[in-house]
Amino acid sequence: MAKRKQRDDSFNIHPLVHMWARTRLKPEEQQKKATEAFIIVSTAVTTDTIRVLQDWDFERRIMAHIVAVEGHMKPVEIVDERLLKGGYMLGYVYSTHGQYSMALEWYVRVLAGKEKVLGVDHLSTLTIVQKIASVFDDQGRYGKALEWYGRVLSGREEVLGVGHPDTLTTVHDMALIFSKQGKYGKALQWYGRVLVGREKALGVDHPSTLTTVHNMALIFGQQGQHGKALDWYGRVLAGDEKVLGVDHPDTLTTVHNMALIFNNQGQYGKALEWYGRALVGYEKTLGVDHPSTLRTVHCMASIFETQGQYRKALEWYERALAGKEKVLGADHPSTLTTVYDMASIFGKQGQYSKALEWYQRVLAGEEKALGVDHPDTLTTLHNMAFILTEQGQYGKALDWYERVLAGEEEALGIDHPSTQDTIYSLVTLYEIMEQQEQAQELRMKLHLPLPSSPILVTTPSTTLAVDITTIETLEALEARGIIVGEKVARPRAEMGMERVSDEEVVSKRRKLGGELF
Repeated sequence: MAKRKQRDDSFNIHPLVHMWARTRLKPEEQQKKATEAFIIVSTAVTTDTIRVLQDWDFERRIMAHIVAVEGHMKPVEIVDERLLKGGYMLGYVYSTHGQYSMALEWYVRVLAGKEKVLGVDHLSTLTIVQKIASVFDDQGRYGKALEWYGRVLSGREEVLGVGHPDTLTTVHDMALIFSKQGKYGKALQWYGRVLVGREKALGVDHPSTLTTVHNMALIFGQQGQHGKALDWYGRVLAGDEKVLGVDHPDTLTTVHNMALIFNNQGQYGKALEWYGRALVGYEKTLGVDHPSTLRTVHCMASIFETQGQYRKALEWYERALAGKEKVLGADHPSTLTTVYDMASIFGKQGQYSKALEWYQRVLAGEEKALGVDHPDTLTTLHNMAFILTEQGQYGKALDWYERVLAGEEEALGIDHPSTQDTIYSLVTLYEIMEQQEQAQELRMKLHLPLPSSPILVTTPSTTLAVDITTIETLEALEARGIIVGEKVARPRAEMGMERVSDEEVVSKRRKLGGELF
């Protein structure tokens, strides 16, 4: 009835034994034992900044116990110190495994307890508010995240002062949100505030200071200022190697992102060389199946894809996928990103049915983990609509594009680049279907934002860079014989890894067809 498993030195108790034990206990004794079990399970979790394979594997193995125990805790008010700590730990586990709704549920319960016991502006209370903000960030609900971060910032400025490291951490996290929203100027302004404060309080080579320099370098890269990005990354790398060592995960993250810059410059050989350096370090320090290791494997696959080496790219994507499914699970956002990119290769190879099959897997996972209106979910829908257009299923493609547009207008706004991409795709589709009135109506919603770098466009004879800051309308492009986003996947716009306290990773999905940027 009870067996010991040698593999992980644990016990497996038959469900009948569980049932028998419960029925022999009085309700108050059941609640007492459930509370004790809750504390035991929650204290088994680690919140170390550097997480290794064993942490992920252990949490996945005890997840069934967490779910079972928390069911008994629903009627319990979380005010006892041990229960508050336990609730915080469960919120952390759910968040790191992509179960954001459950994470929010526990963080909100802990917040209620902290506010009751300590008050709304206590520093411990504000820490939970910060965690709630970070979950909204993970969900792509950036407006909500900024609202909650704003509460933290006000409280910490009042209690700790504007230059305190914890206050600066909140400013840093808000800068990260602005970066994700594409508000690069505002993000740099807020990062600049953090940098001045951290250099003054901590020193120029402190890891936290270097993290801010790192994220500013990342923005320069996103703006297409590759030379400036490499200069700033160089400062970070020198500091990392001096303070942390060549194989520290933060050092390797900088190496990884420098590889990304070389990739964006079209220096694919050099990019592979630097990714290779990061990969060797990650395998040595964290293990072959650690998420950071697998992320670098994924990025190397993306270079092979960019080079048109689809078979080799699929081999490397498959390695990344196998590791992510093992460590993170089939529905983790990072796992789904790899499935997504494999689907894009099948689409490029003209294997449209297979591409739709793999996109469908991504869509199911994203709707479950992120929600139906999350930007990543909508991007997957966009690409499925593109494949349907290629197959000539125009009616179905139209339905899906319209769903994407409605979601993006609500979540991102009409002027967001992704929303504009979708509008252009719809205009193209309406024209294919010879519905000129609808096409013209949508054209009125097209506004070409003014990025700081040129975009790649196609003429009948060549591909060239055009500075769209000099172009006011889509018609102006077409009058010059330029076709924007002509039914091809745009060049990969992989974003580098931001460095934050819990090693959050930012990824950017690209859309197929009809893209302006």
